Amino acid sequence: MKQLLIYERPTPLNRDIHRHLRVHATPGDFRFAAHVNSVPLAATEFARASADFPIVFAGEGTPVPAALLGLRVNENLMTDAEGRWRDGAYVPAFLRRYPFVLAEKPDSDDFTVCLDAAFSGLGGDGEPLFDEAGEDSPLLKNAVNFLSEYQQHLRRTRELVARLQELDLLVPKVVRVEPQGAEAFQMQGFSVVDETRLQALKGKPLQELMKSGDLGFIYAHLVSLARIERLTARLDARGGAPTH
Repeated sequence: MKQLLIYERPTPLNRDIHRHLRVHATPGDFRFAAHVNSVPLAATEFARASADFPIVFAGEGTPVPAALLGLRVNENLMTDAEGRWRDGAYVPAFLRRYPFVLAEKPDSDDFTVCLDAAFSGLGGDGEPLFDEAGEDSPLLKNAVNFLSEYQQHLRRTRELVARLQELDLLVPKVVRVEPQGAEAFQMQGFSVVDETRLQALKGKPLQELMKSGDLGFIYAHLVSLARIERLTARLDARGGAPTH
Protein backbone atom coordinates (compact mmCIF):
# COMPACT_ATOMS: atom_id res chain seq x y z
CA MET A 1 0.00 0.00 0.00
CA LYS A 2 1.31 3.46 -0.92
CA GLN A 3 1.76 5.36 2.31
CA LEU A 4 1.16 8.84 0.88
CA LEU A 5 -2.12 8.15 -0.98
CA ILE A 6 -3.90 11.46 -0.37
CA TYR A 7 -0.76 13.59 -0.29
CA GLU A 8 0.08 15.07 -3.70
CA ARG A 9 2.96 17.41 -2.80
CA PRO A 10 4.16 16.86 0.78
CA THR A 11 6.46 19.80 1.55
CA PRO A 12 8.66 20.18 4.65
CA LEU A 13 7.52 23.10 6.81
CA ASN A 14 10.03 25.91 6.99
CA ARG A 15 9.75 28.54 9.71
CA ASP A 16 11.02 31.24 7.34
CA ILE A 17 9.43 30.27 4.04
CA HIS A 18 6.04 29.49 5.58
CA ARG A 19 6.11 32.25 8.21
CA HIS A 20 2.86 33.83 6.99
CA LEU A 21 1.13 30.73 5.60
CA ARG A 22 -2.41 30.10 6.77
CA VAL A 23 -4.47 26.93 6.73
CA HIS A 24 -8.22 26.89 6.33
CA ALA A 25 -9.74 23.47 6.89
CA THR A 26 -13.46 22.92 6.40
CA PRO A 27 -14.70 20.52 9.11
CA GLY A 28 -16.25 17.40 7.62
CA ASP A 29 -14.88 17.96 4.11
CA PHE A 30 -13.21 14.73 2.96
CA ARG A 31 -13.18 15.34 -0.77
CA PHE A 32 -9.41 14.82 -0.68
CA ALA A 33 -10.12 11.17 0.23
CA ALA A 34 -12.92 10.48 -2.22
CA HIS A 35 -10.70 8.33 -4.45
CA VAL A 36 -9.00 6.07 -1.92
CA ASN A 37 -10.56 2.69 -1.22
CA SER A 38 -8.29 1.88 1.73
CA VAL A 39 -6.04 3.68 4.21
CA PRO A 40 -3.51 2.50 6.82
CA LEU A 41 -4.92 1.88 10.27
CA ALA A 42 -3.17 1.79 13.65
CA ALA A 43 -3.87 -1.16 15.93
CA THR A 44 -5.29 1.15 18.58
CA GLU A 45 -8.03 2.09 16.09
CA PHE A 46 -9.18 -1.48 15.45
CA ALA A 47 -11.95 -1.57 18.06
CA ARG A 48 -13.69 1.58 16.85
CA ALA A 49 -13.04 0.98 13.16
CA SER A 50 -14.34 -2.59 13.26
CA ALA A 51 -17.90 -1.31 13.67
CA ASP A 52 -17.84 0.42 10.29
CA PHE A 53 -15.49 -1.26 7.82
CA PRO A 54 -13.32 -4.35 7.27
CA ILE A 55 -9.76 -4.34 8.60
CA VAL A 56 -7.25 -6.30 6.54
CA PHE A 57 -3.47 -6.58 6.25
CA ALA A 58 -2.45 -5.15 2.89
CA GLY A 59 0.66 -5.81 0.84
CA GLU A 60 3.42 -8.40 0.82
CA GLY A 61 6.56 -8.67 2.91
CA THR A 62 5.56 -6.66 5.96
CA PRO A 63 1.83 -6.05 5.52
CA VAL A 64 0.13 -2.88 6.72
CA PRO A 65 -3.20 -2.98 8.59
CA ALA A 66 -5.73 -1.14 6.46
CA ALA A 67 -9.33 -0.04 6.65
CA LEU A 68 -11.28 -0.95 3.52
CA LEU A 69 -13.33 2.11 2.62
CA GLY A 70 -14.49 0.82 -0.75
CA LEU A 71 -14.57 -2.28 -2.92
CA ARG A 72 -13.51 -0.84 -6.26
CA VAL A 73 -10.36 1.00 -7.23
CA ASN A 74 -10.52 4.78 -6.72
CA GLU A 75 -13.85 4.67 -4.91
CA ASN A 76 -14.46 5.56 -1.28
CA LEU A 77 -17.91 4.38 -0.16
CA MET A 78 -17.65 6.30 3.11
CA THR A 79 -17.96 9.72 1.44
CA ASP A 80 -20.82 11.22 -0.52
CA ALA A 81 -20.72 13.45 -3.61
CA GLU A 82 -20.01 16.53 -1.48
CA GLY A 83 -17.17 14.86 0.40
CA ARG A 84 -19.12 14.39 3.62
CA TRP A 85 -18.16 11.36 5.68
CA ARG A 86 -20.91 8.87 6.40
CA ASP A 87 -22.73 10.12 9.48
CA GLY A 88 -21.57 8.49 12.70
CA ALA A 89 -18.88 6.35 11.05
CA TYR A 90 -15.32 6.28 12.36
CA VAL A 91 -12.74 8.42 10.53
CA PRO A 92 -9.24 6.85 10.48
CA ALA A 93 -6.44 8.92 12.01
CA PHE A 94 -4.58 8.71 8.69
CA LEU A 95 -7.25 11.00 7.25
CA ARG A 96 -7.77 13.15 10.33
CA ARG A 97 -4.15 14.27 10.30
CA TYR A 98 -4.43 15.72 6.78
CA PRO A 99 -2.98 18.05 5.42
CA PHE A 100 -0.08 17.39 7.81
CA VAL A 101 2.22 14.37 7.75
CA LEU A 102 5.57 13.29 9.19
CA ALA A 103 8.42 12.38 6.85
CA GLU A 104 11.33 10.34 8.13
CA LYS A 105 14.71 12.02 7.74
CA PRO A 106 17.32 9.98 5.79
CA ASP A 107 19.68 7.98 8.02
CA SER A 108 17.93 9.23 11.14
CA ASP A 109 15.20 8.33 13.61
CA ASP A 110 13.90 11.91 13.49
CA PHE A 111 10.96 13.15 11.47
CA THR A 112 10.15 16.33 9.58
CA VAL A 113 6.70 17.91 9.73
CA CYS A 114 5.32 18.31 6.23
CA LEU A 115 2.25 19.90 4.72
CA ASP A 116 0.54 18.96 1.46
CA ALA A 117 1.23 21.94 -0.78
CA ALA A 118 -1.68 20.82 -2.97
CA PHE A 119 -4.19 21.22 -0.13
CA SER A 120 -6.99 23.52 -1.29
CA GLY A 121 -7.28 25.19 2.11
CA LEU A 122 -3.92 26.95 2.09
CA GLY A 123 -3.98 30.73 2.31
CA GLY A 124 -6.95 33.02 2.60
CA ASP A 125 -8.45 33.69 6.01
CA GLY A 126 -7.28 30.47 7.61
CA GLU A 127 -5.40 29.99 10.86
CA PRO A 128 -1.68 30.84 10.88
CA LEU A 129 0.98 28.16 11.26
CA PHE A 130 3.30 30.53 13.13
CA ASP A 131 2.70 33.50 15.40
CA GLU A 132 4.22 36.95 15.02
CA ALA A 133 7.36 35.82 16.87
CA GLY A 134 7.82 32.92 14.48
CA GLU A 135 6.83 30.32 17.07
CA ASP A 136 4.42 27.46 16.42
CA SER A 137 0.79 28.56 16.51
CA PRO A 138 -1.84 26.60 18.50
CA LEU A 139 -2.93 25.00 15.20
CA LEU A 140 0.56 23.74 14.42
CA LYS A 141 1.18 22.62 18.02
CA ASN A 142 -1.99 20.54 17.98
CA ALA A 143 -1.06 19.06 14.60
CA VAL A 144 2.44 18.12 15.77
CA ASN A 145 1.08 16.53 18.96
CA PHE A 146 -1.40 14.51 16.91
CA LEU A 147 1.32 13.40 14.49
CA SER A 148 3.63 12.38 17.33
CA GLU A 149 0.92 10.35 19.04
CA TYR A 150 -0.01 8.72 15.75
CA GLN A 151 3.62 7.78 15.14
CA GLN A 152 3.72 6.03 18.52
CA HIS A 153 0.59 4.08 17.60
CA LEU A 154 2.23 3.03 14.33
CA ARG A 155 5.21 1.62 16.23
CA ARG A 156 2.81 -0.43 18.34
CA THR A 157 1.11 -1.57 15.15
CA ARG A 158 4.38 -2.78 13.65
CA GLU A 159 4.94 -4.85 16.79
CA LEU A 160 1.53 -6.46 16.29
CA VAL A 161 2.26 -7.31 12.64
CA ALA A 162 5.66 -8.75 13.55
CA ARG A 163 4.01 -10.97 16.15
CA LEU A 164 1.37 -12.20 13.70
CA GLN A 165 4.08 -13.09 11.20
CA GLU A 166 6.19 -14.77 13.86
CA LEU A 167 3.24 -17.00 14.78
CA ASP A 168 2.37 -17.55 11.09
CA LEU A 169 -1.20 -16.41 11.63
CA LEU A 170 -1.67 -14.37 8.45
CA VAL A 171 -3.00 -16.01 5.28
CA PRO A 172 -3.87 -14.55 1.85
CA LYS A 173 -7.54 -13.77 1.34
CA VAL A 174 -9.63 -13.41 -1.80
CA VAL A 175 -13.06 -11.81 -1.50
CA ARG A 176 -15.70 -12.24 -4.19
CA VAL A 177 -18.02 -9.24 -4.47
CA GLU A 178 -21.39 -9.67 -6.19
CA PRO A 179 -23.02 -6.24 -6.57
CA GLN A 180 -26.61 -6.02 -7.72
CA GLY A 181 -27.02 -5.46 -11.44
CA ALA A 182 -23.29 -5.61 -12.12
CA GLU A 183 -20.63 -8.19 -12.88
CA ALA A 184 -19.07 -9.92 -9.89
CA PHE A 185 -15.41 -9.27 -9.19
CA GLN A 186 -12.68 -10.35 -6.80
CA MET A 187 -10.61 -8.41 -4.30
CA GLN A 188 -7.17 -9.70 -3.39
CA GLY A 189 -3.70 -8.55 -2.39
CA PHE A 190 -4.33 -8.66 1.34
CA SER A 191 -4.19 -11.10 4.25
CA VAL A 192 -6.31 -11.92 7.28
CA VAL A 193 -5.74 -13.85 10.50
CA ASP A 194 -6.49 -17.54 10.07
CA GLU A 195 -8.98 -18.48 12.81
CA THR A 196 -8.02 -22.16 12.74
CA ARG A 197 -4.37 -21.36 13.39
CA LEU A 198 -5.34 -18.88 16.09
CA GLN A 199 -7.50 -21.46 17.87
CA ALA A 200 -4.64 -23.96 17.75
CA LEU A 201 -2.36 -21.67 19.77
CA LYS A 202 -1.67 -22.85 23.30
CA GLY A 203 0.62 -22.17 26.20
CA LYS A 204 3.11 -19.31 26.12
CA PRO A 205 2.29 -17.92 22.62
CA LEU A 206 -1.38 -17.54 23.55
CA GLN A 207 -0.55 -16.10 26.95
CA GLU A 208 1.74 -13.52 25.37
CA LEU A 209 -0.97 -12.46 22.94
CA MET A 210 -3.37 -11.97 25.83
CA LYS A 211 -0.85 -10.16 28.03
CA SER A 212 0.28 -7.76 25.32
CA GLY A 213 -3.26 -6.89 24.24
CA ASP A 214 -2.65 -8.26 20.75
CA LEU A 215 -5.44 -10.80 21.15
CA GLY A 216 -7.95 -7.97 21.47
CA PHE A 217 -6.66 -6.39 18.27
CA ILE A 218 -6.93 -9.76 16.52
CA TYR A 219 -10.55 -10.31 17.53
CA ALA A 220 -11.50 -6.77 16.48
CA HIS A 221 -9.95 -7.52 13.08
CA LEU A 222 -11.84 -10.79 12.76
CA VAL A 223 -15.17 -9.21 13.75
CA SER A 224 -14.62 -6.42 11.21
CA LEU A 225 -14.48 -8.82 8.25
CA ALA A 226 -18.26 -9.12 8.32
CA ARG A 227 -18.42 -5.46 7.28
CA ILE A 228 -17.68 -6.55 3.70
CA GLU A 229 -21.43 -7.13 3.42
CA ARG A 230 -22.12 -3.60 4.60
CA LEU A 231 -19.76 -2.15 2.00
CA THR A 232 -21.41 -4.28 -0.68
CA ALA A 233 -24.79 -2.88 0.33
CA ARG A 234 -23.40 0.64 0.05
CA LEU A 235 -22.00 -0.19 -3.37
CA ASP A 236 -25.44 -1.43 -4.44
CA ALA A 237 -27.04 1.76 -3.13
CA ARG A 238 -24.57 3.91 -5.05
CA GLY A 239 -24.89 1.91 -8.27
CA GLY A 240 -23.34 3.10 -11.51
CA ALA A 241 -20.37 1.84 -13.45
CA PRO A 242 -16.98 1.20 -11.82
CA THR A 243 -14.91 4.37 -11.38
CA HIS A 244 -11.71 2.84 -12.76
